[in-house]
Amino acid sequence: MTDLTRLTAAETAAKIASGELTAVAVAEAHLARIEAVDEKVHAFLHVDREGALAQARAVDEKRARGEKLGPLAGVPLALKDVFTTEGIPTTCGSKILEGWIPPYDATLTKRLKEADVVVLGKTNMDEFAMGSSTENSAYGPTGNPWDLTRIPGGSGGGSSASLASFQAPLAVGTDTGGSIRQPAAVTGTVGVKPTYGGVSRFGLVAFSSSLDQGGPCARTVLDAALLHEVIAGHDPLDSTSIDAPVPPVVEAALGGDVRGMRIGVVKEFAGEGYQAGVMQRFSESVELLRELGAEVTEISCPSFDKALAAYYLIAPSECSSNLARFDGLRYGLRTGDDGTRPAEDVTSLTRAEGFGPEVKRRIMLGTYALSSGYYDAYYGSAQKVRTLIKRDFEKAFEQVDVLVSPTTPTTAFPIGERVDDPMAMYLADLCTIPSNLAGNAAMSLPCGLAPEDGLPVGLQIIAPAMKDDRLYKVGAAVEAAFTARWGHPLLEEAPSL
Repeated sequence: MTDLTRLTAAETAAKIASGELTAVAVAEAHLARIEAVDEKVHAFLHVDREGALAQARAVDEKRARGEKLGPLAGVPLALKDVFTTEGIPTTCGSKILEGWIPPYDATLTKRLKEADVVVLGKTNMDEFAMGSSTENSAYGPTGNPWDLTRIPGGSGGGSSASLASFQAPLAVGTDTGGSIRQPAAVTGTVGVKPTYGGVSRFGLVAFSSSLDQGGPCARTVLDAALLHEVIAGHDPLDSTSIDAPVPPVVEAALGGDVRGMRIGVVKEFAGEGYQAGVMQRFSESVELLRELGAEVTEISCPSFDKALAAYYLIAPSECSSNLARFDGLRYGLRTGDDGTRPAEDVTSLTRAEGFGPEVKRRIMLGTYALSSGYYDAYYGSAQKVRTLIKRDFEKAFEQVDVLVSPTTPTTAFPIGERVDDPMAMYLADLCTIPSNLAGNAAMSLPCGLAPEDGLPVGLQIIAPAMKDDRLYKVGAAVEAAFTARWGHPLLEEAPSL
């Protein structure tokens, strides 16, 4: 019998719709896989076995009644623990929210349920999405299924690891500075940051409101497109939501022809700090695009060199403001409330115990950058750099249809290697941050294994805002060509757990 956990989301949905498989059988297979391997991987913080099986039974009952099923009905999904979920915990990987049960669903959660996607549970993450390795979780790190001693990326390492370990065919992540794409790159999966405002942020616990964006994670480009179509669209509950039709991402993923497309190679994303094997696989990807009929040119975006510095002023500043709500008085952890202490002391003690070192570091950075006398010098200057980066993108997209680069400068590094070196950790997002600052769309997909260590390398594709379909068009072409060259999907080379 076919291993149900190895099917793509598209294959699974088709077999459920035809009656060849039941949604309950698919859910049970994935729950069994979680039980078998997640003790080693630690992709999940909470598994909602009863809820998942109830959702699956509802799908089977709909099919039995002859009701029309959506394109992903009955397909299991792992949800990053930063989206509110009514009735099951949402912790954001933080001790300060341990045990919190939200009274409502995020818009994205609601759309998944309305599409009859089966939510298996909530995945591990860097605390409040702050990190590039999932080591900042208050509940322990997640391992990379390719090598459990290495990181699965961050902040959405639980989502990417659930895919690479075949515990779920689909996952949802959030991308503030690369937290969907960087984990996808180091686990050999597909991750997409949609255009900012393309997917609702209502019910997404905020880290940096002008940068955060939910998006699809999958093992194939088509599966990512199918999920993108489910979760995207205007939401009146989100003031930043774009009131426009969702780009035709599924149609683009089914096409995958890049003949005549203009591809720009970002000059600034190369040089010192880039692993030789990563650059080798990237160069092969560029050559592949030429073979497929694309016109490839080098593009310079000089302001990208300042993106990392600008990001680490803007994001901590917004985090400092957003996390002020976690005061120990309204919900979540409360420490030191003996009935005699003033509220200020309770708040101070709660935040000291509830937040981890990286969150505290960013709160302090942001508070300082926003303080009187420093606002213009730091936060204000960073916003000016952000404008320059947007202009670089605008100039680039006058010349090319999409830009390409490595997703991240290195393959997955060992757990613990960069914990005491924040700057080295931040450099993991060097290539992904500019797209968050500009708000445009970007994707990472596998382009091979680095010869030095046999670990996955990601190719990043960047498109203009609201041209998300271009990502899928290029991604599908590259994926098909590489799969044909390798003779199988890249994940088939991953060691068995």
